[in-house]
Amino acid sequence: MTCVRLFLVPALAIVLSAVGHGDPPAPVPKDAPKPLDASAKTFLQAHCLACHGGAKPKGGVALDKLTADLSNKANRDTWLAALEQVKAGTMPPEGKPVPVTKDTDALQAWVNKQLETAEVERRATQGRSTVRRLNRVEYQNTVRDLLGIDLDLQEMLPADSTANGFDNSGEALHVSSFLLEKYLEAADTALGLAIANNPQPPVAKKRYSLKDQHTVKSTTESVYRIEGDTVTLFSSSAWNAVHIYQFYPPDRGRYRFRISAQAVQSNGKPITYRVSVAGKREAGKSGLVGYFDAPADKPTVVEFVEFMEPRTTIHILPYGLTNAQTVNKIGADKYEGPGMAVQFVEIEGPLHDAWPPASHKRIFGDLEQKPSPVFNNSKRVEVVSNNPEADAEKVLRDFARRAFRRRVTDADVKPFLNLVKAKLAAKHSFEKAVRVGVAAIMVSPNFIFLREKPGKLDDFALASRLSYFLWSTMPDEELLTLAEKGKLSQPETLRAQVERMLKHPKAGAFTEHFVGQWLGLRDIDFTEPSHLLYPEFDHMLKVSMIRETELFFAEVLKNDMSLTNFVDSDWTMLNARLGKHYGIPGSDGFAFRKVKLPPGTHRGGVLTHASVLKVTANGTTTSPVTRGVWVMERMLGLPPPKPPADVPAIDPDIRGATTIREQLAKHRQDRSCANCHSKFDPAGFALESFDVIGGWRDNYRTTGNGKPVTVDGRRMPYHEGKKVDASDVFNGEKFANIDEFKQLLLKDKDQLARALAAKLLTYATGAAPEVSDRVEIEAIVKKTREKNYGFRTLVHEIVQSKMFQHK
Repeated sequence: MTCVRLFLVPALAIVLSAVGHGDPPAPVPKDAPKPLDASAKTFLQAHCLACHGGAKPKGGVALDKLTADLSNKANRDTWLAALEQVKAGTMPPEGKPVPVTKDTDALQAWVNKQLETAEVERRATQGRSTVRRLNRVEYQNTVRDLLGIDLDLQEMLPADSTANGFDNSGEALHVSSFLLEKYLEAADTALGLAIANNPQPPVAKKRYSLKDQHTVKSTTESVYRIEGDTVTLFSSSAWNAVHIYQFYPPDRGRYRFRISAQAVQSNGKPITYRVSVAGKREAGKSGLVGYFDAPADKPTVVEFVEFMEPRTTIHILPYGLTNAQTVNKIGADKYEGPGMAVQFVEIEGPLHDAWPPASHKRIFGDLEQKPSPVFNNSKRVEVVSNNPEADAEKVLRDFARRAFRRRVTDADVKPFLNLVKAKLAAKHSFEKAVRVGVAAIMVSPNFIFLREKPGKLDDFALASRLSYFLWSTMPDEELLTLAEKGKLSQPETLRAQVERMLKHPKAGAFTEHFVGQWLGLRDIDFTEPSHLLYPEFDHMLKVSMIRETELFFAEVLKNDMSLTNFVDSDWTMLNARLGKHYGIPGSDGFAFRKVKLPPGTHRGGVLTHASVLKVTANGTTTSPVTRGVWVMERMLGLPPPKPPADVPAIDPDIRGATTIREQLAKHRQDRSCANCHSKFDPAGFALESFDVIGGWRDNYRTTGNGKPVTVDGRRMPYHEGKKVDASDVFNGEKFANIDEFKQLLLKDKDQLARALAAKLLTYATGAAPEVSDRVEIEAIVKKTREKNYGFRTLVHEIVQSKMFQHK
């Protein structure tokens, strides 16, 4: 791969010089700085410069140096930070004259006008968004669809930063020589899997009995009942999970699994079980393949296909059964409690529809393979050609068209073809030479970056923007063909493509990655609930939390339901585990279904989803500040200003001597604190009736003061603390609980739509809306309002907007 690295050095120089990180360097001004407006100067002199002017400005913030040039990033950031503090009431400090509202509003209007002017001037030459590269998820998905392989490449690449709440924001996606080296390694690994140099691996199909597995054979505990080839599992203790040790495949690939299982002694109810793969990691899933239900009426076969790395296996563990000690004390043969009987585990693979596989043909087409001269005593084969240069050009041209996601020219292909020619001249084989050219394409700026020019996007750039918005991957052939014909940008064609794409299974990426970042679900593992305060928390509950919110989002999107459902709804998606957690009976097993919420459950809308309530809390306590800020920023698009640096954080009292409300009341005695907290604390207090894991509570749980608690005859390790008070005042109106608070939020549906539109535009375009985008966003909100705030309608209007179709 040395030759590719030689190609990479100049390519990297081009990338780093062509791609900005946020704002470009400000040009050297030809004229003197634009003077301040008289009213702005008067405001600063009256309220700011006594502390923030002169030779030693307080906090190093020199407001006397401000100019009216808001195209300068440092000047703009200082203006916005200062204005934010004034609007929040934290500045001027306590004891200083407070500016009257009309003066503050006038300053805000003047700053907005300067911002808008600067934005319009910048966009004329640079566009609205910075050039952005593919993030790790997009890169992996693109390689998957480009080559037709299933391979985890994310762990090979450094983690992406975030900006404006998303990891596909141009501001955050920086580039370095280290990253480019990692891209090269990832490309080499992917091509190694895609190109078939060996004979087709033999497909094996074998049926296993759990009785032959080491876990069952070697245990000294009586927790497995063996009857012929059937093994019944009675324990849900983690160490009793059965690993299929007899299956350790030598070849990576897709394998078909068939597991036959049945619930026994379960009073007719299904038993849910978990299948996991060692080493597989995803947020909130920890190697999970899935949870499946074993019904009680008869053995039922569950079938799935999973990509397996060499020398890996699966393990099976039933959920919700008793522990090993209880079963062992009685003995599995005499135990009368519920269990899960597994008749067999059948595994077939590696699966290939043809050989060479589709991944090989996506690169080399139908070019012939012959035994490799390098490996005389092996069955290894290589692609050969009777017309190497012509065939190489065809391979590179076809591959570059898909990799660059547009029509390619001779000039586009030439540097890669020259690379191949040089390798051929050095007597390298045809396949090795072409592979170098293909790898070079996969580290090219045209592959790694979304190439968008200022102004209206051409149809190819529009195809990529649309595809990475809804699928987190490259455009498919239908999108590229429409772009080649110049038809994609036609409004009706675009609308039809959005509909097609939302119905495609790839749209699951939109649900996963937008919801995961908009609502913060990716942080589900950031804290682990205390086992003393929340002993009922478990892995299945955590997985169910995430699934509820994703399925809820997908249901609203699919049926063009009002986006107000995200605030309040009379339904949700439930399975048995989550139903038990919410106190809503009627569900069995892991399978989710749409459930109408009974009166008095206090659920409905994502605000009361356990997933959201968990990620807005730590492992022991809830904070109205954290949750309040979350509601204002994520749901209303009104993020509060950053707190002053000298204000200490509040440490919750988990022993129960004082409540968080009592602590915050003391904190809010400071005027500068009270001004901000009065805006977001009420939203947080409205959620105080929900604990760290999203369960309803009337009282806090404590580790110290309080009454003993008994659940199902068992003494809990926590105590019942002080009573929860979820009342407050929001926008001048009192509310008593979460139900009344949600109704206050719903009074301004336009703001909910405005906030969600801004989030969608940020995710879709890689840049947050700016002051000059307000008119466009209001037009989107208006069209959405006309369709009862339909969420699918909102997505359509985002795609039809000028903001989406322009850089």
